[in-house]
Amino acid sequence: MQALAQANSKLSDKELLALMDDWIAKNRDEVRELKRDIVLTQDNDVLDTWFSSALWPFSTLGWPEPTAALKTFYPTSVLVTGFDIIFFWVARMMMMGLKFMGDVPFREVYIHGLVRDAEGQKMSKSKGNILDPLDLIDGIDLEALVQKRVSGLMQPQMAKKIEQATRKHFPHGIPAYGTDALRFTFASLATQGRDIKFDLGRIEGYRNFCNKLWNAARYVLMNTEGQDVGLAGKLELSAADRWIVSRLNQVITDVENGFREYRFDLAAQAMYGFVWHEYCDWYLELSKVVLTDGNASADAKRGTRHTLVNVLERLLRLLHPLIPFITEEVWQRVAPILGEDEGKQTIMLQPYPEAEPEAIDAAATEEMQWVMSVIGAIRTIRSERDIAPSKALPVLLAEGSEQEHRWMRNNENYFKLLARTESLTWVKSGAATPESAMELVGKLKVLVPLGSLIDKKAELERLQKEIEKYQKELEKARNKLANQDFVARAPAQVVEQEKTRVQQFEQALAKLQTQREQVAALSG
Repeated sequence: MQALAQANSKLSDKELLALMDDWIAKNRDEVRELKRDIVLTQDNDVLDTWFSSALWPFSTLGWPEPTAALKTFYPTSVLVTGFDIIFFWVARMMMMGLKFMGDVPFREVYIHGLVRDAEGQKMSKSKGNILDPLDLIDGIDLEALVQKRVSGLMQPQMAKKIEQATRKHFPHGIPAYGTDALRFTFASLATQGRDIKFDLGRIEGYRNFCNKLWNAARYVLMNTEGQDVGLAGKLELSAADRWIVSRLNQVITDVENGFREYRFDLAAQAMYGFVWHEYCDWYLELSKVVLTDGNASADAKRGTRHTLVNVLERLLRLLHPLIPFITEEVWQRVAPILGEDEGKQTIMLQPYPEAEPEAIDAAATEEMQWVMSVIGAIRTIRSERDIAPSKALPVLLAEGSEQEHRWMRNNENYFKLLARTESLTWVKSGAATPESAMELVGKLKVLVPLGSLIDKKAELERLQKEIEKYQKELEKARNKLANQDFVARAPAQVVEQEKTRVQQFEQALAKLQTQREQVAALSG
């Protein structure tokens, strides 16, 4: 009141009070000085929102009584909160904890970002852009979604606009993605940024991840249930077996570090990359070679089955905090294979996996990375030359080391089945080779003679079309960068993207032109 009176000295305190419905004072006496005839009554059923929330860490545990819950759970260790209310809530809880309990209520605060829609807008009822997690889990049809978004609006005049936007962005409603896919999505989005743009494309990708894990588990169960999985006796493990076990232990370390540092995104990425790109894309395929090989020993197959089921079981425990439902369901089937007791039939009671440094095998990792690189090189040649997947390829290897010779002998079956090779022939250094497509794996040259594999005329026509397509794209990108208005007005990021596109088109053209020269040099 004094500040208001000083700001407008023409009005007395009494005149100012007459203009106001409410006022603020430090205590009752100060109010009575301003308005002597006022009757003050304290409301006996109201506790200020911020004050009550500040008491939350101990008032919910029975305080002020010295309850067992209070002794057990105060103080706790971590508080999870959004960045937008850190002072209003977190600071007050800290201060009230020190005042009434003599200790802070928590030692660490995990501050997460604000979930926004795909366009970066804050989700709100008035904008009609809220995504209900239950709709993402169970799915919802378009009409029900529209009705949900336009009902109970604070601004009813926005209903038509909200309906149009909903029909545009969700023309078929929202499919059911499941709880696990949603949880994994949010973990992967938990970066250090303040904003999280939620896009249905991300959750769809993680639903595919859950399906990938489910299908992998079906394959493992099909090949291990009722089989000898090496629970007793000495095991014969191949380089592939030792490699996947080694990689799993390295990933466990990465996940542990991610959780310790509250980088749930990095933990999720480590799990995703291992499951999709190493365990499923490579190890399961490598295991098929052993399990279907009539010449493979019983011990080799036993070692592979042991590795399949043990890696899956540890992987399920590793993934459980992020995707609890699918991991529980699969673990129920996996546990009996490993001889788990009936009393332990839930993954929730199992210890979280810990890395085993002694299981990390650098030699096996180096060998299998080389094998996968060579297979990848052969597949690249097949793809770029448009050679049918069913066509077995003669492969020449040049400039290889003695170690690479040993690796090739040890893993020849993998190349035959996974790269579809007809033959593998080492070429002496400096020896002449027929006109071939070539890929490098370190210093090793992977060569595929093209003479009998392709239709020269058809391949030249195909390459010419590809070259013309890239030339047009390159010209467009160069013209954009030559336009001074575009360079001056476009965001720096967009300009850099265009420069990157030019480099990519130039590299692709150079490769295609080299391929055309190789094909043109072929006889016939």
